[in-house]
Amino acid sequence: MSSSPLFQHQQQSIDFLRGKPAAFDASDPGTGKTRVAIEVVRARVRADGRAILVTAPKSLLRSAWRDDILKFAPELVVSCAYAENRAQAFAEPADVYVTNTDAVNWLVQQPKKFFKRFSTLINDESGAYKHHTSRRSKAIRTLAPLFEFKENMNGTVNPNTILDAWHQYFILDGGQRLGKSFFHFRNSVCKPEQAGPRPEMVRWTDIEGAEAVVASLVRDITIRHKFEDCLDIPPNHEYALKFVMRPKHEKVYRQMQHAAIASLETGNVTAINAAAVSTKLLQIASGAVYQDEFTYHIVDEDRNEMIMDLLEERKHSIVFFLWKHTKEQLIAAAKRRGFTYCILDGDVSDTQRTEAVRLFEAGFYKVLFAHPQSAAHGLTLVRATTTIWASPPWNLEHFVQGNRRIYRAGQTQKTETIVILAEGTLDEKVFAALSAKKIRMTNLLEELKAAA
Repeated sequence: MSSSPLFQHQQQSIDFLRGKPAAFDASDPGTGKTRVAIEVVRARVRADGRAILVTAPKSLLRSAWRDDILKFAPELVVSCAYAENRAQAFAEPADVYVTNTDAVNWLVQQPKKFFKRFSTLINDESGAYKHHTSRRSKAIRTLAPLFEFKENMNGTVNPNTILDAWHQYFILDGGQRLGKSFFHFRNSVCKPEQAGPRPEMVRWTDIEGAEAVVASLVRDITIRHKFEDCLDIPPNHEYALKFVMRPKHEKVYRQMQHAAIASLETGNVTAINAAAVSTKLLQIASGAVYQDEFTYHIVDEDRNEMIMDLLEERKHSIVFFLWKHTKEQLIAAAKRRGFTYCILDGDVSDTQRTEAVRLFEAGFYKVLFAHPQSAAHGLTLVRATTTIWASPPWNLEHFVQGNRRIYRAGQTQKTETIVILAEGTLDEKVFAALSAKKIRMTNLLEELKAAA
């Protein structure tokens, strides 16, 4: 038996998904989509004994899928397949095989008889396959027809544009609802805008009403629950906090902005093109700038001290960083203040990650420093009441998912999300673009909720 009762919205999702050969759970992060999927596949395993294949971000294999199956369906045998143990993990008898998204490039090389034992394919965070030309997207497109049941899970369906939805639905129905041609779909829901002097420099933007059209076409296989409608928890307050650069800091920023060079006491840093200038400007605004892939020059540390001041006033917080230099500067600043801290990024092993989360939730650490690629999905960190973004990210999916680590089931206190922006810099434009993407994504999700 499950260790805790289902919420009403979870039972509604189970009833919707059960028996459907193709389905998309577009419910918000934090609404318990994994638990829903486990209940559905548990019934399938009981009915026919066939196995389940789950693809998910590497960070979720154990922390979300294995642990939740052990908690809610302990009778199911789980095998987690990583790059280092993949063949062995799939050779072991199990009910559910959980592997990372890039493993589809290995799976597609297996003979068709390999898949006869499976009934269901579940793609958790299916946005990993949104680019139809990527190698893993081509692989999953080949694999999907080998399964009787297919389900995608993603609470951020279109973080950049309505075009992000096309391949995620193609995986499920082979183009039955949104068409078999990406380019035909693009011509139907977007309009071209000249973005540069050359003819090929075209940017495609969503046309007004595209979200409603797409939602109406996929309503029969899509279920969505909005987080605030499902769970009664204190509200989250999201806001930007301006950081004012000192004259010396601003001088370096303006040098790079106008001359593509920054003159520093430790050496000069140049940028070779407009894209590189933009990256350098964001780095300088954050407090340092890279000479090459490994070497950086510290410009100013006031921004990190501002973050420390915010942490000083709060019991437990998460701070997302985008660059290695930010992580190292934040750690140094936390040590100076005597703050207890832990880290989640690509340098942390799965064992270290699990222990860090456990100790943070137990109240042992004041702050968790995290890179969004490693910690934006799947984790429950409700001990924290504040999420701080040391710099604004371009990636809306990381932003939305990262903010839901503390604003989710189990949270009993008011929470806040703070984005630090250097005044008068590219930070502000990045955050404005992020906010515009969020509006477009919210429009589609609201249409999907209305259609469901």
